[in-house]
Amino acid sequence: MAGKLTGKIGLVTGGSSGIGLATAQRFVQEGAYVFITGRRQNELDAAVKKIGENVTAVQADASNLADIDRLYTTIKQEKGHLDILFANAGGGELVPLGSITEEHFDKTFNTNVKGLLFTVQKALPLMPEGSSIVLNASTTSIQGTPAFSVYSATKAAVRSFARNWTLDLKERKIRVNAISPGVVPTPGYNLIGLSEEQVQGFVASQVDTIPLGRVGTPDEIAKAVVFLASDDSSFVNGIELFVDGGMAQV
Repeated sequence: MAGKLTGKIGLVTGGSSGIGLATAQRFVQEGAYVFITGRRQNELDAAVKKIGENVTAVQADASNLADIDRLYTTIKQEKGHLDILFANAGGGELVPLGSITEEHFDKTFNTNVKGLLFTVQKALPLMPEGSSIVLNASTTSIQGTPAFSVYSATKAAVRSFARNWTLDLKERKIRVNAISPGVVPTPGYNLIGLSEEQVQGFVASQVDTIPLGRVGTPDEIAKAVVFLASDDSSFVNGIELFVDGGMAQV
């Protein structure tokens, strides 16, 4: 039985763990060939082993334009084109106003905004008419979060990109949508400056704010990305799809 993405070529940036890895796995299960990127080669190797087939890993830093160029050179040489782009790579750290440094600001915006912009722009020559671009935003695009203002601002920018690029690409019928996950524990939570114990405490504190009464899983986000990447969403364009258990909706 054919999958929803049979014959498609996909790219998942930040695909070595968490939501990116879960999405890459779903893409392959639905019949796509997928390229994944990440900064750490050992994690990429483990991800390739876990995905099992129809996957190529390219070590790349999303904030490095030379790495992005090398990535697309590889995709062009190996497959010739790209049907689906999930611009997922990103991250942030908890830094309250009053303690924000230029280094923190630059690091966060370079990956989440500049890196994402050029990841999409440099992909365009490889993307045929009717392709799908999915940007990973966040519920922080509409909700305040203590000590997370810089990260939240980058995700608001991502949401704005989806609106504007929908218009920029309308002649090519390339759809651009944003997906905004809610509380979904991933290895990335440990990278924002929290210990494992603090992560568990944060997750527990959020459950009461989620109407479904639980946090989400990376695979639940991945299934929503598959929807936006596939023909199931052929008339969906420019949206922000919240996958948050209702947390930011009520």
